[in-house]
Amino acid sequence: RGFVYDSRNNLQMRGLVVLLISKAAGPSTAELSFQHDMVSGIYSSQRSLAEITELIHTAFLVHRGIVNIGELKSCDGPLKDMQFGNKMAVLSGDFLLANACTSLAQLQNTKVVELISSAIGDLVQGIYYENSKSSEENCLTDDIGISRWKEQVFLSHSALLAKSCQAAMELAKHSAEIQDMAFQYGKHMSMSHKLHSDLQPFVRESSSDTIAFSLNSAPAILHQEFRGREAWLKQIREAVEARAPRDNCARLKPSPHRCACVFQQLQEAIKAGKGVTSAIDLCRCHGNRALAALEQFPPSEARDALANIVYAVTRFP
Repeated sequence: RGFVYDSRNNLQMRGLVVLLISKAAGPSTAELSFQHDMVSGIYSSQRSLAEITELIHTAFLVHRGIVNIGELKSCDGPLKDMQFGNKMAVLSGDFLLANACTSLAQLQNTKVVELISSAIGDLVQGIYYENSKSSEENCLTDDIGISRWKEQVFLSHSALLAKSCQAAMELAKHSAEIQDMAFQYGKHMSMSHKLHSDLQPFVRESSSDTIAFSLNSAPAILHQEFRGREAWLKQIREAVEARAPRDNCARLKPSPHRCACVFQQLQEAIKAGKGVTSAIDLCRCHGNRALAALEQFPPSEARDALANIVYAVTRFP
């Protein structure tokens, strides 16, 4: 919790976006009585909301760090240490969530509580989707299309920021139109951010080593759509079988980072197809929609900063 409230660190992207969009929107003309509560163009309730958003995000990061004990080997360390670490991760994440919910109630705004509560529900649902496994043995990739991928990413990555941006507008009593534009910016900017992250293993030029990537990332999902599900599974099987004699990968477990030699071959296959270029186009499409939402806000340094964030996640070498 101290890390989240420490103003010196620079990892608070979600809270920063909430503060910037609050400042970009400014005070509402419909509610002038609260303007004395503003500091640097931001209401104190909006600052509290930014902290709440970061607390929730950090809590889920802590919970995601829980280790699957069943996949551990003796070389991974003492089992008791891992079990203790899991218990601490659960308790720490719950503590952060409890603090976030307490602060949320103190805002005394029913609609904001409803929005952020639904975002927490979306996060839980999205993480369950991410962790659901196919019943097929050694199945490394989900049988989903890019539309289903976008639905899952919205739940697990975009919903919290999108609804926090909307809630910030609600705290300032802005119109439903401005609230929707704030929601659209948060949604599409975070979608671009996720796509940009998924693309890094495929677009980085100055790296001789294979960068770990997920076979359920956007480039892989789009590659599967172009190639077809059966052809993509055939490529995976061929990569595993080709490396099995020298790298002992025949019994590859369903983990996207289990064997670098296999993933290097699959990475080259995805690069040779249309998945990477399609993912870049999709990233820029979401970026353009985020920028279009920003046009509804008056020109300001805060709006320029929000636009620069979009430019940063849609720029590729």
